[in-house]
Amino acid sequence: MDKITGSQFSHFVPDIPAKPWENPGLPKRILVIRLKATGDMVATLPYIQFLKKSLPKETRIDFLTREEVASVPRSTGLFNNVYAITGKKRSYKKQLLHAVVMLPQLFLQRYDAVIDLQNNELSRMVRQALRPKAWSEYDRFSPISGGERYRLTIEAIGLGPNHADNNFTLKPVPGTTELLLQNGWDGLSDLVIINPAGAFATRNWPLVNFGEFMKLWLRQSPETQFLIMGVGAMAEKAAYLEEKVGDCLINLVNKTSLEQAFALVQKAKFVLSEDSGLMHMAWASGIPTMALFGGTRSDWARPLGKHTDFVDSSDLSCGNCMLKICKYGDNHCITRYMPEFIFTKANELLNSLVQKEMV
Repeated sequence: MDKITGSQFSHFVPDIPAKPWENPGLPKRILVIRLKATGDMVATLPYIQFLKKSLPKETRIDFLTREEVASVPRSTGLFNNVYAITGKKRSYKKQLLHAVVMLPQLFLQRYDAVIDLQNNELSRMVRQALRPKAWSEYDRFSPISGGERYRLTIEAIGLGPNHADNNFTLKPVPGTTELLLQNGWDGLSDLVIINPAGAFATRNWPLVNFGEFMKLWLRQSPETQFLIMGVGAMAEKAAYLEEKVGDCLINLVNKTSLEQAFALVQKAKFVLSEDSGLMHMAWASGIPTMALFGGTRSDWARPLGKHTDFVDSSDLSCGNCMLKICKYGDNHCITRYMPEFIFTKANELLNSLVQKEMV
C-alpha cells in the first residue's frame, strides 16, 4: 500500500452518511455521541461549541461518552446532560449492557437529531434505537484530520456551516491553582507544558531532547516554569527532567484528575507534546501547541488552527507506519528532529501569533 500523506489529500472531501434536518424550524433536542478515547473526545468539543453558539439558547445539547472521560465535557458547560457508559476500557460486552440499560432514559428525551462522532457498533445501536428525525455519522477512515471529519459530520446534519471554536469557559475546578502553588509555581512565571507521553516507542522523541529544549527555552525566557502531568510511566520521565532543570519543573504526575489537567492546560503559554490526549486538550483549547509525530498518521491526528504546528514522518517511505516498534530499530522518523530545530519552530509559531494580534 502506498504511503498516505496529509498534503496528498488536502482537498479530499468524504461522503458523510447522514439524514439531514428537513423539518420546519430548528431541532430542540440534540444528542452528540463520542465514546473514546480521551484525546479524540476532547477534539470534538471546539466543533460542538461552535454548533451550540449557532443555535438558539433554548436548544438542548446532550453528550454520550464513557465514564472515564466524562469529567471533561462536564467541566465545559456545553451540555445540558452528559451521559456516561460504564464498563472497563476493553470490555465491550459490559459497555453494551450498560448502553442497553440506558436506552429507555435516552429514548424519553425524544431527540430530534443525533450526531454520531464515534461510528462504531455501540454508537450506531444507540442512534438507531432513538430513531431521530435527523442524524449524521462520523467517517472513520478518510485520510484527512479527525477534526475536519468532526466538522463535516456536524455540518452533515444540515444546520449550517461549522468550525472549531477554541475559546472555552470552564466551570471552576476546585484546587487547581492551589495544586500548582503547592508544587512550586511562583504564581507569576509563564507555564510551558512538556508532555513526553506518546503511547508507543515510535511516538517518543528522545527524553534528552526534551531536556535540551527546556534549557534553550530558559536561556531565552528565564521567567518560565515548566509543567509536566500524566500518570504511570510519566513519573520516571518527570524525575529525569527534574534533574535537568531543577525547580523550574512543576511535577504533577499522578496528582491531577482529568478535569484538572484540562483546566491546567488553559493556563499554559505553550505546549510541546508527543501524540497524546493532552496534546489534543491543548490545541482544542486554543493554546499554542507544537506536536511531535513519529509513527502516527499525522493526516489523522494533526492539530488544526493557526495556533499549532507539528513535525511528522510523512516525507519518509516508512512514514505514518502506525507501528508500536520501529522496524528499523531507531525511530529515525522522530529522532532526526533536533532540539534546536524544534525550539526554532516553537519561536516561529509564537512570533506569528504575536504578529497576528498586532494586525
